[in-house]
Amino acid sequence: MDSILEFLGNIPWWLWIIIVLAIIAFRDIFLQKKHTISHNFPIIGHFRYILESIGPELRQYLVANNREELPFNRIERGWVYASSKKENNYEGFGTDRDIYAHQHIFINNAMMPFKIDEHHPNSIQKDFIPCAKVIGAYNKRRKPYRPASVINVSAMSFGSLSAKAVDSLNKGVKIAHAYHNTGEGGLSPYHKNGGDVVFHFGTGYFGVRSKDGKFSMEKMKQLVEDNPFIRAIEVKLSQGAKPGKGGVLPGAKITKEIAEIRGVEVGKDVLSPPNHSAFSNVQEMVDFIEAIAEETGLPVGIKAAIGKLDQWEELADIMKSTGKGPDFISVDGGEGGTGAAPPSFADHVSLPWVYGFGDLYRLFQKKDLTDRIVFIGSGKLGFPAKAAMAFAMGVDCINVAREAMMSIGCIQAQICHTNRCPSGVATQSKWLQNGINVPLKSERLALYFKTFRKELIEITHASGHEHPCQFDMTDIEVNVDDHNLSKDLSSTYMYQKTKVPFNSMQELKNCQYLGGNLAQKAMETKN
Repeated sequence: MDSILEFLGNIPWWLWIIIVLAIIAFRDIFLQKKHTISHNFPIIGHFRYILESIGPELRQYLVANNREELPFNRIERGWVYASSKKENNYEGFGTDRDIYAHQHIFINNAMMPFKIDEHHPNSIQKDFIPCAKVIGAYNKRRKPYRPASVINVSAMSFGSLSAKAVDSLNKGVKIAHAYHNTGEGGLSPYHKNGGDVVFHFGTGYFGVRSKDGKFSMEKMKQLVEDNPFIRAIEVKLSQGAKPGKGGVLPGAKITKEIAEIRGVEVGKDVLSPPNHSAFSNVQEMVDFIEAIAEETGLPVGIKAAIGKLDQWEELADIMKSTGKGPDFISVDGGEGGTGAAPPSFADHVSLPWVYGFGDLYRLFQKKDLTDRIVFIGSGKLGFPAKAAMAFAMGVDCINVAREAMMSIGCIQAQICHTNRCPSGVATQSKWLQNGINVPLKSERLALYFKTFRKELIEITHASGHEHPCQFDMTDIEVNVDDHNLSKDLSSTYMYQKTKVPFNSMQELKNCQYLGGNLAQKAMETKN
């Protein structure tokens, strides 16, 4: 044995390299049958697979220009990162964006901006923008709710996101006086840090699920009773990433903690079907919504990506004739989102947000129903100019998902579905999650929201308005074609937004239904 070790020890290093390469070449040619390139080009062929695996990183950091990447380019990501860190997010020497490109947004500024008296004792802070409408007011729910922020965290489940990511988001919305949508994974301990919560569930009924997988009203009532920070309930019909497609949560991913939160069995595959078992048509859905609202006292809404409008028209007709129906509608864009999906769904099924929302709003406006619904937009709207456009089209609030993820460290690695997220945001790996400093990241989410609202209100003032709800469709123009380079939104999408009742920010501040613990503070100040 000693002589063998001595012999091996005398082999020069360069000969070891040749031996290893020879073994790899032998394996490539004679032993493996899966990869043609490796067989035909032994050793060298491996570099092709290595380069392919790191292609997204090479393009992101070395190849793509500042405006080229999707879903979010470097300028957009940089603005979110800088805003969340309270760094300089300005540009110098003018824009590098092609302002003549299709769909480029122009905001028409007023000759005289809206003026606020910053020295008045009741002056509103610059990032204070509550929703102009009260959710559940029209249907006289027992616990109506006015979101204290027009920018909030969209539906992202614990399970899809890591525990520390959800913890950071929830603590961040508390600081920012925003709300946190739970996503369909149920209410976890990480949603219970004091921020306002919108409880969201889909066809799996996680968190309000009976043993046979059906919806349990008793569990819903108990959940709301035990958690008074739940301010509204959202029923998911579909999402932008994969509308009309169910999903399977593999048993291998179901930990004891996730099983307890979702109300499922450890280690057993769980099916989320495309359809709800609690209702099978539009009338039954309305009855389901009313039953939940009656039992819990909370406003109840629906979330969907938009495609065909026939069933939406049926919903509008029922709402018109009965006075019943959802208190809010969250419109998701077909641009996709945090949910993993086949490319055929992510690329082609359902309309992009601007087209889908415009179609739906126009339909409800035709039925004279826009004043009784709070419209929530979700689909790459996490930037002030896009938000201004959305408000001009008729939204009352905006939910952000991937932008919120970026504010707490997401680097757009686009491997959320692999459980190998390098930033620890979209993984259940304890090691990768350890890189998330929850107090720091929660503060960064809050700073992103505050910076967003500050810039949105500055754009609003530049257009001559006090609140974004006052934007109308003539305030925004968009490039549409080569013959008439820009048209205002009313000409582009063929409707004019219904005017939202609004008197002043001070009136909103004093509203008793205001969320984020701000109503109580306002009343204490008043007294």
